[in-house]
Amino acid sequence: MKQNKKQQFLEGMKDGIPIGLGYFAVSFTLGIAAKNAGMTAVQAAVTSALINASAGEFIGFTLIAANAGYLEVMIMEAVANARYLLMSCALSQKINPKTGLLHRMLMGFYVTDEIFGVSIARNNLEPVYSYGVISMAAPGWSLGTFLGVLLGNIMPSRLTSALSVALYGMFAAVFVPPAKKNKVVAGLIGVSFLASYIVHKAAVFAEISSGIKIILLTVIISLAAAFLFPIKEEKEEEKA
Repeated sequence: MKQNKKQQFLEGMKDGIPIGLGYFAVSFTLGIAAKNAGMTAVQAAVTSALINASAGEFIGFTLIAANAGYLEVMIMEAVANARYLLMSCALSQKINPKTGLLHRMLMGFYVTDEIFGVSIARNNLEPVYSYGVISMAAPGWSLGTFLGVLLGNIMPSRLTSALSVALYGMFAAVFVPPAKKNKVVAGLIGVSFLASYIVHKAAVFAEISSGIKIILLTVIISLAAAFLFPIKEEKEEEKA
């Protein structure tokens, strides 16, 4: 039976509640990173409202703390968030063809890994459902960042430093499972760590800013991995 708009919105809210709770926990540690970068609670909350991306924000706060230039931040944000272009293209195939441009832009603005996950599972994606998810998820992201900075200014420096490590734990949880399943991924992670350490310590790279170093390593290692270890198409795997 086809759901009306109210039912779709409520269903979206229901699916968005666990996402919002997860965002709150993660963005709290992002708030600590923002605080370490010298940002106020309001500035950090507005940043979260406009970016909606954990990796993108973390990179942004890291570059700000390293006094990176605007161009460096822009390039690195584009690289870090490029996957959302692919997600948006995939979701466009699920959206009702009659959906207007404004609705499509708003839905695209709030595409995240988690929102994409619940949205792509629907046969017919309507804007009202997405707005239900967003109404629960987006506030948790901004509020968590806001409180992270606020409490980071109150808590002892040792506790703040300890909490900031939680964000690295979150990223470790992202790449460790794939590394266990795929030796190539594990090797590339090791190469990335080693290359980052060498570039950071080597005197020859001392004149290059941290932002440029991150951009160059990301692009070079990604391109090398794509060239040396291309992902086989399903048909090729079946033939093999």
